[in-house]
Amino acid sequence: MRPRVLLADDYPEMVKAVSRLLAIDCEVVGIVDDGSELVEAAARLAPDVIVLDLHLPTLNGLEACRQVTEQNPRMKVIMFTAEADPDAGETFLAAGASAYVSKLACMDLLSTIKRLCPPRC
Repeated sequence: MRPRVLLADDYPEMVKAVSRLLAIDCEVVGIVDDGSELVEAAARLAPDVIVLDLHLPTLNGLEACRQVTEQNPRMKVIMFTAEADPDAGETFLAAGASAYVSKLACMDLLSTIKRLCPPRC
């Protein structure tokens, strides 16, 4: 069974590219462009994995990650960001993220999902 993925990013071109990439081995169950929408969509859609940008309107990615993982600690969240700060990974993990992937290494996203969510996640 393919992992069910919810994508949260407010940059339309990135959403298109990532959606195409994920469609290879995943089922994209939703796309949101706002942190508050993400929290609601995660509760409603119950994805296996959330791919989450750090910079979102209304509610930033870190706070959205905290809220989602508090509501469902088993849900996997991958922070997907262009953030270059070497300490950012620790911040993401402390917020409840399962992993983080640089937007500059976009091809790593699919392998990270497969690692976090093996068949029948």
